[in-house]
Order: sequence, then structure tokens, then C-alpha cells
Amino acid sequence: MLTSYVCFDLETTGLSPETDEIIEIGAVKVIEGKVVDRFSRFVKPDAPISPMVESLTGISNAMVAEAGPTDRIIYDFLQFCGEFPVIGHNLMFDYRFTWRYAKKYYMEFDRAGVDTLQIARKVLPELPSRSLENLCLHYGIVNASAHRAYHDALATAKLYQTLKHYFSADYEELFEARPLVWKQKKVQPATKRQKEYLKELGKYHKIEIKSDLENLTRSEASRLIDKWILRYGRMEYRRR
Repeated sequence: MLTSYVCFDLETTGLSPETDEIIEIGAVKVIEGKVVDRFSRFVKPDAPISPMVESLTGISNAMVAEAGPTDRIIYDFLQFCGEFPVIGHNLMFDYRFTWRYAKKYYMEFDRAGVDTLQIARKVLPELPSRSLENLCLHYGIVNASAHRAYHDALATAKLYQTLKHYFSADYEELFEARPLVWKQKKVQPATKRQKEYLKELGKYHKIEIKSDLENLTRSEASRLIDKWILRYGRMEYRRR
């Protein structure tokens, strides 16, 4: 049964690891049941954070503006995790995003883990909701700042220990780490139309194109188009 692990949580711009982005990573390292280290970093997304995401997470564009290089942040987080198993609430959501980012920067994130949401669904079927917020209320766990990555990670670590205290004797298998398996969807390359539009938009607004347009994925091209239109505006076509 796990006594040493990394409990982590992400804040993202949406629900899809294929098209949305990480904006914050928070984690705690637990050794023999005691928190010994923490990790808390912002990640600057390619596209601006929407008002809806800001209202939910409390994370603004100004807060992520000075975030370091994303590849370095991901590297530092993977180093923080080491070879420890991971724990999360609705773990596969956070795992899929992290796995995709690691893959993007030629790193590996293959882990075993435990999902506190899956445990709660099994041992607390009578509760109307097994969200992290409601489970914390149920057990009197104080979460100083819900929907912020580090605080949610710390609350999840406390939740895991609480659930283990009450239920591990009868449900020992639920508290053992299992290999996490997820395969990324096949990446679709940017369409010819997308690449041509980016070239035209760059020329129209005199934008220095730093991205390798030929190697962009369809979703990356779409985000770049949205980013440029938001920042510079659309092209105006005049009748001849």
C-alpha cells in the first residue's frame, strides 16, 4: 500500500489534452506518509486565458506572463516526480495532459498511480457528489484555495490518507498503484488551407513567423490562427 508518492493537480484552459493547455502545475511529495516537498509553477499558454477560465481558476494572463519556458517547467516537474507513483483526483485527466506535454518535448511520463475519485465512487456510493470539494467538506479537510493546482494537490493527498485510514482494510486493492495507460490520439497535420491562411495573415500584418508551418498539427495551427486574429485582427478584403 502506498506510503510514498507524488500527488499532483493541473489547471488547464479546457478539458481536451489534444487542444487545450496547461496553465498551472501543483504537486506535493509524500515520503512515508509525510509531505516533504512541494512544486508550484505557472505555465504560459499559447492562447490567452479566457474570462471563463480566469473566473474558475483565479489565474489571469498577467499571472502567467512571466512563466519560464514550458519545456523547462515540464522537465522540472518530471524530475520532481522521479520514479514515484502518482495520485490525483480524477487522475487520468491530469495524467493525459502531462503525458502529452512530456511527449511534445521528447520526454517520458509513464507512471503507476491511484485515483481518489475512483476510490470514493467505490467506498462512498451514497454521497450525491464525489468531487474534491464535496469530499473535503465531507471529511472536514480544509482546502485553502480550491481550483488552484498546489492547494488541490495538497487537499487530494490529505483525502487519500483519510480514505486509506477508513477503508484500506476492506478495500486494500483500491489503494495500490496500477499502471496508467493512455494513448494519444493520432495527430493530424495542419491542412494546406490553414498553412496558406497563416502565411497570408503573417504577410498582411507583417508578423515574423517563428513557427515551422510545415510541421504544425491541425490543432496547433488553429490555436495560432486564433492567437494572431485576437492580437492583430482579421484581414480586410477590398473589392477591386
